[in-house]
This record gives sequence, C-alpha cells and structure tokens, in this order.
Amino acid sequence: MSLFEAAGLAEEAPRPLADRLRPTVLSDVLGQDHLLGETGVLTRMLASNRPSSIVFWGPPGTGKTTIARLLAGETGLHFEAMSAIFSGVQDLKKAFEAARARRQEGRGTLLFVDEIHRFNRAQQDGFLPVMEDGTITLVGATTENPSFELNSALLSRAQVLVLKRLDETAINGLLERAEAHEGRSLPVDDTARASLVAMADGDGRYALNLAEEVFAITPDSLAPMDREALADLVQKRVPLYDKGREGHYNLISALHKSIRGSDPDAALYWLTRMLAGGEDPLFIARRLVRAAVEDIGLADPQALVQANAAKEAFDFIGTPEGELALAQATLYLATAPKSNRLYTAYKSAMRTARETGSVAPPKHILNAPTKLMKEEGYGQGYQYDHDAENAFSGQDFFPDEMARQTFYEPAPRGFEKEIEKRLAYWAKLRTRGQA
Repeated sequence: MSLFEAAGLAEEAPRPLADRLRPTVLSDVLGQDHLLGETGVLTRMLASNRPSSIVFWGPPGTGKTTIARLLAGETGLHFEAMSAIFSGVQDLKKAFEAARARRQEGRGTLLFVDEIHRFNRAQQDGFLPVMEDGTITLVGATTENPSFELNSALLSRAQVLVLKRLDETAINGLLERAEAHEGRSLPVDDTARASLVAMADGDGRYALNLAEEVFAITPDSLAPMDREALADLVQKRVPLYDKGREGHYNLISALHKSIRGSDPDAALYWLTRMLAGGEDPLFIARRLVRAAVEDIGLADPQALVQANAAKEAFDFIGTPEGELALAQATLYLATAPKSNRLYTAYKSAMRTARETGSVAPPKHILNAPTKLMKEEGYGQGYQYDHDAENAFSGQDFFPDEMARQTFYEPAPRGFEKEIEKRLAYWAKLRTRGQA
C-alpha cells in the first residue's frame, strides 16, 4: 500500500514522483546493500522470520520509511505509522490499544515512528512494556545520533541500524527509474546530470523531486540543459547541516583533525562546508585558536598570532570578506610544523600540581618586604640571573619538598628545535654548577 492509498486517496490523485516510484519490494531499495544484500542484517532477520524492534539512523531520503513499510509486508505484520512531531501520549495509547486488539486476533503490529527522537524521555519509556510483551514491533527512524537522543532502556530493546547517504550510483539509479517512468530521458547534458546528483547530497527523495521539477518545466522540444541552465532552473540546495546537532560537532572535528594532520586542502574543504552550512564564523575562529595552542604550540609561535588575527579581522570587516581571514589562518595552521608538547606539558604539570597540593615555593625566590620575612630567610641566597655568567644562575625553583621535574620536552620540529637547543645548553650549565 502506498502512502496515498493509506491516506484513502484515489489512484488517480496527484502524487509526487518520489511516491510513485517508492519500491514495492525490499530488493528494489537502492544504496543500502549492507542491510539488504545477501548477508545484510535485515536479510538475515527476514530469513529467520524473527522480526525485532529496530531504530533506523540515517540522513533524510535514504529509505527509512520505505524499508519499514516493506518489512511489515514481508513479515505479515500490520503497518501502523506515526510521526513524533505530530503525535502525543494519547496517540500512543490509541496505537497500543489497537495493537493489543490485533494481537488477540492473532496478528502482530509493526509500529513505525518517524523522528522518534522528538519524543521526550517519558514518552520513550512508554514503549518499553509493549515492546517487551510483544504487543508491537517498534521501528523508529531518526536523523540524530540515537546514543544522545534516545533512552538507554529503549536502545537496549532495539537494534540500531545505520542507513547510509545514497552514493552517486544509487542516485543515478533513481534517476534512471524516473526516466523509465516518464518514458523519456532527463533533458540535461552530462555536466548538468552530475550537478543534479551533487545537489541531491545523498537524499534520494530530493533527487526525485529535482527530476520531477526538471521534467515538468522543460518540454521535449528544448535542447538538453547544461550545468548553468540547470542552476538557473533549480536553486542550489542548502547543505545538510544543523548547527545545534551532531553535524555541527562532526564537521568542526573534521576541520580540527585535518589541521592536525597537516592537510591544508581537506582543512579548507571542511572550513567551507561549515561556512556554506551557515556556521557561526566565530565558533570556527575559537576552534582555530584552540588548534594553534593544542597542536602547534611553540613549534610555530606565530600560529596563535595568526588565529587571533583572523578572529580580529573577521570582527573588523565582517562577512563575506572576513571568511578569507579564517581561510588564511586555516591554511597557516595546517601547513605549520606540529607539536603537542605544550599541551602534554601543561597536562603533566597540572596533574603534578594537584598531587603536590599547597607546598610552598623555596624561600630563596620569595620577596622579603618585611623584617620578619627576612629573619625567616625569605630571599636569602637568591641569585639574580642577569648578573650571572650567560644570564643563567642554574638555581632550583621547585619546592624544597620536590625533586626537579621535566614537563616540557620540545619536539624536534619548527621553532621548538631552537628551544630544544637552549634547554640542552641550560641543562649543561646547571649540571656544571652542581659539580
């Protein structure tokens, strides 16, 4: 049964191309071979005739609703669908009561809940009893990470299956089905077809909507459109990117790791992906500053200067020109010598500081502004380094209760190579002074 038939609409009622081409058997679903192939999880589940509750996690237009509907047909379960956006507690109660009535008649229910992460924690807990006693087989669909959005109790009773964004082969397969259904080829040349596939961004439903728009607007008599003509006809899609959700953190992580991995091209790609998706440039600037101190540090002290300058430049000139400053800083950081020795030294020193508590500095490096403090030995024996040979006294500045510690060991890269030489020279002088 199609969505339109389920809604009680006549067969001749207008239907979007995506609904008209909705697969009628699981083998027709494209792009999810890891689930529906010969050794796929769902294939094995159907072979065992033991349908279990599932949470489908994946981007829009990858077949979550279609697969759920077809699973119900394959397993002989009644298909009941609802959306967590439009449903509440009363809707759930009615669905559960109807499922119990069907169960008494010997028929099970597959309850499909779209956007299941929109239900609050209490509503999610409401599924547990009817899942446990077999009243329903739950199939939830979500575009958000279930680990963050769904109750652990619910997840323990359902198998999470990940649906992949459709690749070029799958999108082209959908377009070929659309052409067969329409009885003509899409009126586009190869460059425009490639652009249409790219615009779909892995979303099969959106690809078919674009194809339907092209078919509707372009008569057979016109020559095939090129990429520029297609861009004029359909507005470019906004990249799939939610600043408040997981994509926000995934892309900033990709940017940071590309910088750390000294890949300027990948770093620039992830930067522009975020900017194209509408990310706050100052959020990006803050991460660039963090990368400068965490992954470069003293290997190139100018990295922090560049990152801060990019932030100031963006504040000064704004968008869109200010994004160039972020791009410059991104490329500078990605191509700078890398060292996390500052980061690891800080963590090591912090750990030791917590372990040693409130031990006092050695008295010889304390000021003695009062007579009592002088009598207590404050400042006694202090050597003014500028008066020492080589401007280095070699005195110990750690607490008397502690042995000397080594937290910072420069990396043999970039400016830290010079720091390494200095520290080795001072260590030699210190050893000579102790002999």
